[in-house]
Amino acid sequence: MSLGLFAYPKKAEFGRALPKGKIYEKTRVSAALRKKFVQQIDRIVWQYKLSTETVNLPAKKNVPEIEIFSITLREPEIHSDILKSIDNAIPFPIIYELVYNEKIKIRAAYKRPSDADSSKWITDIYFESVWQDINTKRKQLPVALDLGFLYGQMLSSLMPASRFEGESIRRQVQRLAEIRNLEARAAKIELQMRRENQFNRKVELNSKLRELRDKIGTLSGSPAGLPAV
Repeated sequence: MSLGLFAYPKKAEFGRALPKGKIYEKTRVSAALRKKFVQQIDRIVWQYKLSTETVNLPAKKNVPEIEIFSITLREPEIHSDILKSIDNAIPFPIIYELVYNEKIKIRAAYKRPSDADSSKWITDIYFESVWQDINTKRKQLPVALDLGFLYGQMLSSLMPASRFEGESIRRQVQRLAEIRNLEARAAKIELQMRRENQFNRKVELNSKLRELRDKIGTLSGSPAGLPAV
C-alpha cells in the first residue's frame, strides 16, 4: 500500500524545473548549505500546483495552494536544512517527493502563516514515508471540502499517530512534536541505564522511563510501549 503517494490531476501539472540559484536568491543559504545542495540534489521540479483552479476546491487563508515538488537525489538522504531553505523561499505548503535509485519517499512539514505576521510562514517538524518503489500504485486524493482540509489529510497520511476526533491538524502536529521530544528523553534514559552499575540508580531511572512511556502512550492514543527493563 502506498504511503503519502497520491495521483494528481493532469490539470494540476506544473512541471517546471526550479534552479537551485532561485532558492539562494529567496533565502539565506550559507556556503556549507550550498555545498550540500550540490552534493545531494540532482534536480528540483515544481511538479504540481493544487489550487482552486486545478482541483476545484476553495482556498483557505492558511492554505491558498499546495505545491508538489519532485527532488531527484544524488544520495539516499537529504539534509533537513535543504528542505527548510526551500520552504522558507516558497510561501505555500509544500509536499516533497524525493526520488533516488528507482525509489520514492514523501516528506513534508506542516506550514502555516505566522500568528504575529501573516506575511511570514512557520515551518514545523517534518514527517515522511518509508522508501517505496517508484512504480507503486498511487492513491486518489482524499475527499475534501477545501484546500485546508485536503492539506491536513495529505499530511496526516505521513504521521505516525492518527488524529484524535475533533483535533485540528495544528494540534496534531504539536502533539506529535511532544511525542518526539519524550521519545528522545526516553532514549537518553535507556542509554544511562545501560551504563549505570548502581542498582538503586537503575531503579530510579527505570521509574522515570516508565513515566515517559506512559505519557508517550497517552499522547499516541495507544497503550505504552514495551515494558521498561
